[in-house]
Amino acid sequence: MPRLFSFGGLAVCATAMSLLAGSAVAQDEPAQTLFTNIQVFDGVNEALIENANVLVTGNLIEAVSTDAIEAPGATVIDGGGGTLTPGFIETHAHLMLMGPSLPAMEANTTWEDFAIHGSRMAEMYLMQGFTTVRDAGGANGGLRRAIDSGQITGPRFYPSAAFIGTRGGHADFANFTAPPGSATNMSRLNLAQEISGVDDVYKFGRNNFRMGATQLKFMQSGGVVSAFDPWQLLAGSKEEIEAAVQVASEYGSYVMAHSYRKEAILNALDAGVMSIEHGFAFDCEIAEVMNEKGAYITTNLTAFDPGLLEIPAVASVPSSLAKAKSASATFAGYLDNMKECPVKRGFQTDCVGSVEACNIQVAYEKHLNNEFFGPYTSMVTLTSTGGEIVALSGDFTNPYTAGKLGVIEEGAYADILILDGNPLEDFSVVGTGDVWFGADPRPESPEGIQLIMKDGVIYKNTLN
Repeated sequence: MPRLFSFGGLAVCATAMSLLAGSAVAQDEPAQTLFTNIQVFDGVNEALIENANVLVTGNLIEAVSTDAIEAPGATVIDGGGGTLTPGFIETHAHLMLMGPSLPAMEANTTWEDFAIHGSRMAEMYLMQGFTTVRDAGGANGGLRRAIDSGQITGPRFYPSAAFIGTRGGHADFANFTAPPGSATNMSRLNLAQEISGVDDVYKFGRNNFRMGATQLKFMQSGGVVSAFDPWQLLAGSKEEIEAAVQVASEYGSYVMAHSYRKEAILNALDAGVMSIEHGFAFDCEIAEVMNEKGAYITTNLTAFDPGLLEIPAVASVPSSLAKAKSASATFAGYLDNMKECPVKRGFQTDCVGSVEACNIQVAYEKHLNNEFFGPYTSMVTLTSTGGEIVALSGDFTNPYTAGKLGVIEEGAYADILILDGNPLEDFSVVGTGDVWFGADPRPESPEGIQLIMKDGVIYKNTLN
């Protein structure tokens, strides 16, 4: 039967729909939060903005002013004279890798184990003040989807998917007798992939982006606490590293390279790598090349801890102890060279282990940054430099492009901390710990971090 319409009825329906649409628009007005009675560290400048006000609308910062801001419908939060800073950015983490060793993860770990550990690590990082984490290998796009959809609590997440590396290199997590090219637990889950030639780099690099990577991680040097690889290793041919850079460029992104030796670092930079990981052999010649190319470095400063040779994973394994001793001697100039010829350096913890152990290591890494480089440089490392590094993933691979990260300015993402004091005068308010191994368990969130906001949503507020 044909449907009959009344023009009068249509008019009534149109009016009703108009009223409903207007109501929906009113309900969809983004929420506002107004922070008052604060001083602001903007992530860039050493001078704080005194007696400031910051207005957040939705998930972006709308205004930063020393004048009063009129926002009648806003939720007002009195900062109590504390310091408002950008949320911290961790540029080299491994949220999926729980340890206690590579053989254990290879032989006795399921995808459920990795997923549960990753979700707990994500929440730990957020509650330690990190609103953004770049994962340096071992995590695909699923964790980010779960965080961004609100299924689990965590920071903005930039995964690298599988480590890419050569047989016997630092991405080779296979059992000792596994034949070359055989499937492993880590390869099946796309946590690590073994390459042998340019074609493998193309295959696994493109697959990584398919699996949600925002950048690629190439394992160029060896390691200390690892089975097969001397730290001096120069793994990957020029063509293989260039192939990784080519694949990343296809996606508008970049490559981060695990590089220890000077030759490795220079080879990576020459191939177009934009982020040097660890970079322990850093010197002023490398600094000149990095500054020329606009490249970045991230270094886990725990590598320079005086007690490094005494930790069980090193001291109990003769080969690891020997590697650690030779590495420590070779890398002794890093701190002086970084001070003499500074480059843009991101915060790196590089923890593999339990959530509780990584919580302690994160706090200790914060402490060492201040100990070696002072509070201002450390705060820039934790904020704006990290924001620049994650932005290297480009316009269409980067999942977070509506605002800048790592800064407090109009139009930036509302990723915000309020600290109980001035971190440039008392760095401990960021949640430092001056003991690594043997430290007592740390609280879920540092007392000095009074408020944590990510994407305009408050996850912690002890100000009231």
